Amino acid sequence: MIRLGLILAVLVLAADQASKAWVLYGLHLEDVGSIAVMPLLNFTMVWNHGVTFGLLNGLGAAGPFVLAGIALAVVIGLYLWLMRTDSALVAVALGGIAGGAVGNVIDRLRFGAVVDFLHAHAFGYSWYVFNVADAAIVGGVGLLLLDSLKQPRLQPPSGGAKERS
Repeated sequence: MIRLGLILAVLVLAADQASKAWVLYGLHLEDVGSIAVMPLLNFTMVWNHGVTFGLLNGLGAAGPFVLAGIALAVVIGLYLWLMRTDSALVAVALGGIAGGAVGNVIDRLRFGAVVDFLHAHAFGYSWYVFNVADAAIVGGVGLLLLDSLKQPRLQPPSGGAKERS
């Protein structure tokens, strides 16, 4: 399962970095600002200096390095988990999360912020602007939740002391 997780991590990382390069250097979205792609989707350039939903945005100049260090520590933990799993679903989930985390770390170290550009909106509601890495992370977490639902529930030990009424 390690190979499956690592392959997915590399694919997510490559797709993330390629999409960000295209947005920055092909579309020049930083200069354009926003492009309507479909009625429910725009490409909108946002530099995210924090983490999810812009949290921890005020860490100052050390922020990108602090957040990159935390993300790399998480990736190491995900790799250790990947080494122990025998589930393809978990391997795919961990690979997606790790690939996305590394993609965002690369942005933080290169630019001091993460390139976000996918802006979904509908019926007057607007969601946060995100990127391929973020989508892979959310998808991976969703798969882990799905996997946790299919796990058998722990049963209380049988035998031993009798219950009192």
